Order: sequence, then C-alpha cells, then structure tokens
Amino acid sequence: MSSENVVSEARLAQIAQWETLDEVIQGMNAMTDDPLYPAGTNMVICRGNPAAKLMVVGEAPGPQENKQGKPFVGPSGKLLDQILDSVGLNSEEDVFITNSVFRMPPGEGGRSVRKPTSAEIEYYKPYLLRIIELVDPQIMLLTGGVSMQSILNETKRGITKMRGQWHEVDGHWVMPIFHPAYLLRNPARTPGSPKALMWQDIQEVKRKYDELIGT
Repeated sequence: MSSENVVSEARLAQIAQWETLDEVIQGMNAMTDDPLYPAGTNMVICRGNPAAKLMVVGEAPGPQENKQGKPFVGPSGKLLDQILDSVGLNSEEDVFITNSVFRMPPGEGGRSVRKPTSAEIEYYKPYLLRIIELVDPQIMLLTGGVSMQSILNETKRGITKMRGQWHEVDGHWVMPIFHPAYLLRNPARTPGSPKALMWQDIQEVKRKYDELIGT
C-alpha cells in the first residue's frame, strides 16, 4: 500500500478529536489529501437521521450521488427507499445512510465509475468508524461487498453467501444485504431470486428492529 493511501497518525488523532457528526462532515469536506481527491469528485458523506438506530452503509458514490452530494439518491437509492418503506421504515426519519468510500472512484474504459480499491477502502475506514461511533446505531446494514470488506474485513466470501446473517460488531447488530444496484440488474421475483431473498432479509431486519427498538 502506497504512503498516500495510509492515514497518518496525526490525521487519526484528529479524527478521534471530532466530537460531533457536524465536525466530521466539516473536516471531511475540507480534505484535500485523500487518495480520490485528485480525481475531482465530491465528498459524499451521509443523509437521513443521525439519531436513528438503523444505519445503512453503502459502497461508494455513483454519478448521481457525486452530483447531489448525498448517498443513495440515484436509481439504487430509490429502490433502497422502497425496500425500507415496505416494512414501515422511512429513509429520512428512521434510518441514517452513509458510505464506505466517500468519493466516487472515476471509471475507466468508458465507464463513469469503478469499484473502490482495497487501499481506498482502508484509507476511508477510520472516517466511517468515527461516524459509526458518533451515530451509535443498534443495527447496521452493509450493502454489498465493499461495505462488508470495510466493516467485517471480509474479502473471501461474497455477498451471496454472507447476506441475511447477523454479526455482532462492537455492540452493533450487523447484517450484509444485497446492494440495490444488484437487484436492479436481477429484477426477477421468483423464489430464491435476489429480490425474493432481499424481501426475507428486510423482514428479518424489521423483526430485529422491533425487538431492539420498538415500533
């Protein structure tokens, strides 16, 4: 891992001193030394309710997120909102949404966006962990492989094997789920399909939510 992809000890100390989410947002928006800053893409940190007890951790911003400065606002975000709404969870009131990587990795070969590298995921991880500490959700949903790598350090088992399973991480109940973009690419609703499995998973999430938090 190159030196520019490692968070310095001084920066780690600075992150630890941020005492509010507003300080985190202000500090991150001022960053000019992170590995994706030279690409010229915007910092996309969060949306939703910081007091919510349910957090959704995405992967990295796409073109719409980069444009609007909020995570999950494109087609994937609309589907995420619908999935949450299907079990009575409002994405702006009941949920806090953030990213694993906070700038859009520019695409290659004619594509607008690419998957974040492991080095990029590791660089932004301390910022995500500080956000988690400050928001302190009881339940966290990890959408896709990038967020699984960031929070669970999982790089070998894919989302298909990990989805729907609860993990306890530092006092949080954590479940990997399919990324909504994957569901858009696989629209079938037949038994065993990704959409059918997502329906099972989100019902289990609501069951756990009601158990821990109440309606």
